[in-house]
Amino acid sequence: MSSARLESSPPAVKRAILEIQGLTKVHRTPRHDLTVLRDIHLTLEAGDTLAITGPSGSGKTTLLGLCAGLDDATSGSMKLDGHAFENLSQDARAALRNQLVGFVFQNFQLIPTLTAVENVLVPLELRGERGQQKVAEALLREVGLGDRLDHYPAQLSGGEQQRVALARAFIHRPKILFADEPTGNLDAATSLPIVDMLFRLNREAGTALVLVTHDPSLAAKARRVIKMAGGTIIAEEENAV
Repeated sequence: MSSARLESSPPAVKRAILEIQGLTKVHRTPRHDLTVLRDIHLTLEAGDTLAITGPSGSGKTTLLGLCAGLDDATSGSMKLDGHAFENLSQDARAALRNQLVGFVFQNFQLIPTLTAVENVLVPLELRGERGQQKVAEALLREVGLGDRLDHYPAQLSGGEQQRVALARAFIHRPKILFADEPTGNLDAATSLPIVDMLFRLNREAGTALVLVTHDPSLAAKARRVIKMAGGTIIAEEENAV
């Protein structure tokens, strides 16, 4: 009697969502050049979590902006989901950002004349997607703001504004979410639900998460941590998460 042979499935191929090679950023002035990033090499796999730490002025926020395509590097290359940014026009970069990227700013950057639900809808409006108000409302309820849909930013607390910003960053289900000091303007009690939501979205949707933070407890929640100083990466470690 012949026996059936069970074959194991091949391991899943890990895919890079972010690839950086030799990234350098120099601010040129008439008097002198200021190098704020120097020869950065970094790869992030889809669905991974990364915290960027280091003292003020070490280049963390500059690196985050370059990764999100918000600024141009002086030299080096950067690929987002396989797309080389240096080969794209500004319009093409903006379209790619709107398709792939969510960004949570430290100072929220909500539009003051729009309600919470209208702010959340902005990324979809930029994509020409209409009739998505129910989706925005559901996402605001998910982050605990179901009773704040029609409130303007000035009518919201700092923690509520940050939750609106998080819902806005995630409404188009980005493949990668960048967060610049997402709890930097919040107290400890308000920070906790924001942090929980960031990592829950990572787990449930497979969105890669890149955080800039001064908070060691927040950095410890990421699988990988890099430390920067003087515009370059000086150390990297992995957490057991």
